[in-house]
Amino acid sequence: MENILELRNLTKSYPKSGFTLEQVTFSLPYGSILGFVGENGAGKTTTIGCILNTVRKDSGTVKIFGKEMGDADTDIREKIGVVYDGDNFPGFWTAKQLSKVMEGLYKNWDQALFQKYLEDFQLPANQKIKRYSKGMTMKLAIAAALSHHPELLILDEATGGLDPVMRDDMLDVFLEFVQEENHSILLSSHITSDLEKVADYITFIHNGRLILTAAKDDLVYRYAVMRCRESQFQALDREDILAYRKRDMQIDVLVADGGKAQGKYKDVVVDHASVDEIMLLLVKGERA
Repeated sequence: MENILELRNLTKSYPKSGFTLEQVTFSLPYGSILGFVGENGAGKTTTIGCILNTVRKDSGTVKIFGKEMGDADTDIREKIGVVYDGDNFPGFWTAKQLSKVMEGLYKNWDQALFQKYLEDFQLPANQKIKRYSKGMTMKLAIAAALSHHPELLILDEATGGLDPVMRDDMLDVFLEFVQEENHSILLSSHITSDLEKVADYITFIHNGRLILTAAKDDLVYRYAVMRCRESQFQALDREDILAYRKRDMQIDVLVADGGKAQGKYKDVVVDHASVDEIMLLLVKGERA
């Protein structure tokens, strides 16, 4: 079994809002980090809800550890650590009280490991969580998610409330986690620079539909943006264009292979593209 998580044709509709998660298909291999990217409302949190079976899907399959998870599958839930964007725990609890609760929920809860994370993250054990800063509450949630020895981490904007230094520390923690070959992370984030540092694969979602899944190294080192004048743009082969966007007198064109494009179109400027720029072109650009 190569994948810790597999989604096939996952669909979920909300008739009142008109939003539909449409035929979402992607896989997360063992020992990998998959960055899940999209603007607010794109469908990231709905997808995560369907994965965790907290949102009932309309159709499609979600397999974790090779099995579809039902309400009674506590053995699967034991092996998943989850951090949501927002309040993960009641504010009137302390970290010490949280540990007692988690000890009753998870067979593999490791009090010593949790205490180590509290010390490493400089989180006071006896202070009420509601008195924590946003960054502190996110660090607490990450500590709790890691302290029952999960194999799959699902993180929904888990680095969003952290300052750059602490974000970098958390990314190191995530990279250490996936050094175990049976561990993987699904990391939903709008901070694409984080994903450029740690992700092995990146999946883009827009308006409930996946628009691209690729290896991070391909995105960083192969994908590129051609800066074209109108006449140059008209001369391009349409099959080379993934997306394009007009900006004043220039047209930016996203291509999957910058080296090939540079050789084929000698008079066009070809620049490396950041994950941010790729996302903007895919979301705001047009298709040929």
